[in-house]
Amino acid sequence: MRPNARRTTLADIAQAAGVSVATVSKVVNGRGDVAPHTRSRVQELLHQHDYLAPVFRHTEVVESPTIEVQFQGGLKSYVAETLEGIIDSAAESGASVVISKASHAPHWARDLVSAGRRAVIAVTSVYTTAHLNELARSGLPLVVLDPLHLPDSRVHSVGSTNFAGGLAATRHLLSLGHRRVAYIGGPAMAVCNQARTHGYRAAMEAEGAQVPDAYVRPGEFTYETGLLGATALLGLQEPPTAIFAGNDEIALGVIEAARTRGLRVPEDLSVVGFDDTSLAQMASPPLTTVRQPLREMGGAAMRTALRLATGEKVESHHIELATELVVRASTAPPREETSARR
Repeated sequence: MRPNARRTTLADIAQAAGVSVATVSKVVNGRGDVAPHTRSRVQELLHQHDYLAPVFRHTEVVESPTIEVQFQGGLKSYVAETLEGIIDSAAESGASVVISKASHAPHWARDLVSAGRRAVIAVTSVYTTAHLNELARSGLPLVVLDPLHLPDSRVHSVGSTNFAGGLAATRHLLSLGHRRVAYIGGPAMAVCNQARTHGYRAAMEAEGAQVPDAYVRPGEFTYETGLLGATALLGLQEPPTAIFAGNDEIALGVIEAARTRGLRVPEDLSVVGFDDTSLAQMASPPLTTVRQPLREMGGAAMRTALRLATGEKVESHHIELATELVVRASTAPPREETSARR
């Protein structure tokens, strides 16, 4: 807006749309008792006039705020368990949750405000500067769970001690006697993957164990990445005797790659995952993994979003919860020069 320019009011929108101020107010506050064609017309005028609803007044008490939770990709175990924590925390606080897949259509943030949302929690979603600018213009706070990229200073985030988790996973394998330990992870530029990789490398360096370039394989946090990565690793002239996987899905792909080569886990190959989702206990054998407190992370994200929604100041922009190594049956000492080259 230009300096001293008059802000658009509800009365202006009502006059342009040919409806009452009360009807416009209902649209702005996400009420359902407005005809679809009228709602569409009012929303379009709100967009055209760059109207911002005064959603976050410190004097306003929101009895039952509604939080939008967005995620990208499939509803995998990681996302599902995180959502459980979000929903449980919302129930305790008397808040409502709307779950959607991130689309970022034109005016998406304004549409969320018009629908009565008070904050956004992002799970495995990527937000560009343009997305963040639109959220800021709309007055919607954003909390990112386990951010893939270094968060903007305007963004609050919740994660875990990924470096410590990578360190603990690799130290466990080294303590069993493994020296040829490889790492298969997610996207190379993902913050959480970088931290896990650094933890792996720090443990290997402290033990004086070599890390050939071929032993570190970034990819995606998917079963297919584990399958393809382990197939390549096990085909090396000096294959690893243990593989640390960047998440449990990757670990399952590693186990399958070993099986197709006639190798047994853990007798011929030890495998460690990350997350401790339900997949880890259902794996065959049950998976040694690094536990991320996914439900607790979801709960922390919801509590942060609710505080921001009411205008409360949040001291820290990033909350980091502790990881923990969970030892099961997929790791064991290496057999004496067992041939992993079958």
